[in-house]
Amino acid sequence: MIRGLIFDFDGLILNTEAPVFQSWQEVFARYGCELALTNWADCIGRSPESFDPCDQLEEYVGRTLDRTAIRSKQRRREMELIDAEIVLPGVMDYTTAAKRLGLKLGIASSSSRSWVLGHLSRLGLDAQFDVIRCAEDVVHTKPHPDLYLAVLDKLSLQPFEAVALEDSPHGVLAAKQAKIFCVVVPNSLTEELPLDHADLMLPSLAEVPLEELLFSIEQERRIRGA
Repeated sequence: MIRGLIFDFDGLILNTEAPVFQSWQEVFARYGCELALTNWADCIGRSPESFDPCDQLEEYVGRTLDRTAIRSKQRRREMELIDAEIVLPGVMDYTTAAKRLGLKLGIASSSSRSWVLGHLSRLGLDAQFDVIRCAEDVVHTKPHPDLYLAVLDKLSLQPFEAVALEDSPHGVLAAKQAKIFCVVVPNSLTEELPLDHADLMLPSLAEVPLEELLFSIEQERRIRGA
């Protein structure tokens, strides 16, 4: 029986990934360069420290740049774009339904705790989750399974008792390595990336009620004999 839901944060609860990418694209454009999704994709779902766009920008322009000034402007633009975002469709419905069904709720995020908690507070979601595990809580972030295993441990759940909700290839891999059934919900950025290693794909949480999803997962497990 499924007893818990574990959410990713960036791109699943709040669309932060597209604004971050856009803000860096704008930086590159100011230097007459292009930041392609193919170059950016590997950092989606991972720790922000996994890729430094300034390295690539300096390589493109062939000289050393004032990284502090660049990051300062980029960060202001990033926050301007993210502050205009609201909770992604279906998230509130899922947390409400989960509470009604008595399911435990967790978050497994490769971002920092201050980042996740700050946005959850702004969105009024900070009290909805039973446990939140972030980059500071584990040795390895996604695509390693550590974050999911840490959430499972705190919630006292076995992998088969949980469902992971993800949006990125690295996130899906992390959930699958933790042996958790993974439902991927692509966003405007990750829909172009390979996600076929997920157990199930939804176009949006708003399109499939939680009860219907849980029933589908149980049916799928019976078919697989798991």
